[in-house]
Amino acid sequence: MLAYSAAGNQYKQQSAMTASPGELTLMLYDGCIKDLKLAKIHIEAKDYAKTNDVLQKAQAIIAELMRSLDMRYELSKQMMQLYDFIIDTLVWANMKKDTGKVDEALVLVSDLRDTWQQAVRLHRQQTGAPGGIG
Repeated sequence: MLAYSAAGNQYKQQSAMTASPGELTLMLYDGCIKDLKLAKIHIEAKDYAKTNDVLQKAQAIIAELMRSLDMRYELSKQMMQLYDFIIDTLVWANMKKDTGKVDEALVLVSDLRDTWQQAVRLHRQQTGAPGGIG
């Protein structure tokens, strides 16, 4: 089992090292979504230490997405406000152990992920680039 886990980790590392910026952004969204789903499970199980861990990981992912914004563009300024709102929602969810707040963030992040996935797909179709945006 340990060899399987190590192989999985190696595959993830290799995927991240060879991914385009667009694919990396999708990976960040996917990781955040996974953490938010885990947070709901941990809240319901009243495992607040694990809840804290996964919600902090989700916040770190959103913070990384914030750092990647190019603030020369109006859209980036709007995304910054949305990411700020998501982080505030996650902080509240963590303080109150509130699955409703986790759900709010999950809907937003899932919508952003789906939109980004469509943008990557469209970019590939228009440019023939194998890796998407970036």
